[in-house]
Amino acid sequence: ARGLVIAVCLLLALMSMAPLPRAGATGQPVTGTRISVPGGSYRALTPPALATLLAHKNFLLVHVHYPYAGELPHTDRFLPYDTIGQHLSALPADKRAMVVLYCRSGRMSDIAARTLVRLGYTNVWHLAGGMNAWQAQGFHLLFKARP
Repeated sequence: ARGLVIAVCLLLALMSMAPLPRAGATGQPVTGTRISVPGGSYRALTPPALATLLAHKNFLLVHVHYPYAGELPHTDRFLPYDTIGQHLSALPADKRAMVVLYCRSGRMSDIAARTLVRLGYTNVWHLAGGMNAWQAQGFHLLFKARP
């Protein structure tokens, strides 16, 4: 009986996990690097992996750096990393929805990712190295007038 309980628990845990996003035409999953934190985990993306996902975007892209220092194409929200928990209405109500965070260096998005995991979000990703790594890999930033 104990084995059956363990098997059912494992099955339920696997069923609740969000599927990994697929990389464009190849259909290969983009896995990122899993980072375990209290309350769960999130994943770190490389700039090329994020660029591939942006080509077939189906997630919320959130800029958490302040002050404004440019942005990635297709950014959906601008929420300061240290108050992201106070702006949950700007995030998906479904805490299983994919949310990708980024900042200038990766430090602020790492902090924001930990906050969202602590608040129950289960499909959180962040751009490792932030906009600095994005540009170093040859990708461009946008600079728009921000209010």
